[in-house]
Amino acid sequence: MSTSHKKIVIFDDDEDILSICSYILEEQGWEVHTFSDCNNIVEKVSGILPDVIMMDNWIPDSGGIIATQTLKKTDLLKEIPVIYFSANSDIQILASHAGAQTYLAKPFDLEDLEKVINRVIAA
Repeated sequence: MSTSHKKIVIFDDDEDILSICSYILEEQGWEVHTFSDCNNIVEKVSGILPDVIMMDNWIPDSGGIIATQTLKKTDLLKEIPVIYFSANSDIQILASHAGAQTYLAKPFDLEDLEKVINRVIAA
């Protein structure tokens, strides 16, 4: 499947993760938007309307669960798949609680990142 002009938004307060993910995804033709906090999340995401969102659990200020639930309550944005990612051992429960489509445990390898993104855009 071609990912040309596909847009992804990554919410993470870890600059290293943002830069690595951005680099890898841009190499594959994604348009990558990154944010280190989830304040005004509806405005941020509405302005981009991405194909996929990656959400960190420990994102300032309100956290990934609240941020994801906020997106899922917004008609314009609720259909956008969210990949929840965290080093938390309860990630599956957290992702489900947040309403995310799937999750990716940190640390992840880049192959897993690609697989999980391709899986949600194919769904």
